[in-house]
Order: sequence, then C-alpha cells, then structure tokens
Amino acid sequence: MHCKDISVCKVGGSIDRDSIASMMDGWVAYKRAQYVVLNSGDRYAVVRLIKSPEGDLFRRVTGYEIISMPEDTVFVERPDVDVINIPAMARIQSEHPGKAVVVRGMFSHLGFVKDLAPLRLRIVDCVPPRPSKMSYLVDLALSSGYIDRPIVTEEVDVDLSELSAEAETAEVMFPCEVSGASSDRPYCFLDQVPDIGDRDITLVGCRLSRRIFREEYGRDVPFINICPRDRVPDDGVTTIVKCCRVKEGHEREGNVVMVPWGVTVPEIVDALNDVFGEGEAR
Repeated sequence: MHCKDISVCKVGGSIDRDSIASMMDGWVAYKRAQYVVLNSGDRYAVVRLIKSPEGDLFRRVTGYEIISMPEDTVFVERPDVDVINIPAMARIQSEHPGKAVVVRGMFSHLGFVKDLAPLRLRIVDCVPPRPSKMSYLVDLALSSGYIDRPIVTEEVDVDLSELSAEAETAEVMFPCEVSGASSDRPYCFLDQVPDIGDRDITLVGCRLSRRIFREEYGRDVPFINICPRDRVPDDGVTTIVKCCRVKEGHEREGNVVMVPWGVTVPEIVDALNDVFGEGEAR
C-alpha cells in the first residue's frame, strides 16, 4: 500500500478503541486515503476508512475498521525498502510474524503490511564466491518491481570447500579457479588443465566437469557431485537452481525451476512469474 493511499495522524494521549471511535466521529479524509496510521509517541495503530461517495477532494468518513492496535503493531525504519514492492514487504512481514508492520522506507514513503502469506523460494547454488550468484540475481529480480508475489527466499549453499573434506584422496580438483574454492589439502583446478600424472585425486565438480576430465585425462577419478539440481531436497518446496543443460529461458521439473548458468535478471523474473503465477507454492 503506497503512502498516497495512507494518511498519518499524530495524536495526543493513548490510542485505544474508545479514542479511535471518538476520532472517527466526524472525521473527514482525503478522497484517495484508504487507511490512516495513528501515532502517539512510539505506539502505532492502523485503521481502514470507509468514506462517503460524495465530495470532491475531501469526504466524510462513514465507518472504519481497525486493522491493528498498538500492541499488535510494529514500526520499522527501512530506507533501503520500496514500500510498494511486495516481495520486500513480505520479507519484512516474515521478520515480525503475527504483527502489522508500519514501514518508513525509501524516500520516506510510508506503507504497512499485515497478514501477507509468504511464498517460499529456496535458492540452491554453489559457493564460493559469496554471496552466490543466484542469490544476488534473485534479489535483483525481486527488487525490480516486475514481480508482485510475496516471495520470501531461503538460501542453501553448496560449499565446494566444505565438500572437499569428504574426499578420501590426498588431493582434490575443483572445476574453475575463478570461483576461489580452496581446501585444507593440496588442490588444483580443472580449467587450468594441470599435469596430474597418475596421482590419486578427487574431482569436486558437476557431471559436465566429469566429462571434461575424462576427455582431458582419459580416465575416471573419485567424484563428489556439486550439481545444485541434484542437491534439491525432495520436499515440494519451490526451488530455483542454475543448470548447464538449460541454454536460455527456464525449464521446470515439478517444484524445481532451472535457469541457465549465465542467467540474466529478466530470465529470473520470467521464471519466478511462471512458477508462482499458477497458484501458491508450499
């Protein structure tokens, strides 16, 4: 709800049902105002206005509905948040379950959120680097204004450095040096095509890197699969991953939406609008 639809009224004394009833008696409101946020010190309440259809700029309030009382209302200052961005407001709502949250956000605009049921989106991606590329791009997509569903994200990082500890060999190999992956044992990178001879080594990578290893070295080695698609829990939660098999756009398999390894923000916007546009996720 944008601040153009919300009035703010500072009141003296307490905010209770009797004082609200007294204030609403004879109240006149701007024709665009749908709600009023009442403020007394650090206490807030939200009231929906019912107005007469008659009048020009200002109209008589003929009824009201209390959305939240001070004990059920939280006020937060979030200058980084666009108060008309639904995913951003859903994230704030999830931080204050059961409360109405009045938000003073970007450009000092005021909004509020209450009883907004979040839609879960799990992001599974490889790290390092941190933050993961998928998490960063999904945040950009959700802040773009082109997604109007209350999507709240949770991140599951596939940590290559941690996985390397599972290797039973003296050395490990990661797919790409630019990732910044490291290990507490000797390690190297497939994209540098190091001379490993017949040394005992474990490849910590995806199925494509396994194929490349076979082409380069003509043999198989122990393998730890890092593929985000293969690490999605089978629990029905809507999940987004990068997949090297997807060349452009996105593909869906059940609750999993897959985007290209070189995915762009518009592709993520399209993917999320597709997967959440057909009904609520779990």
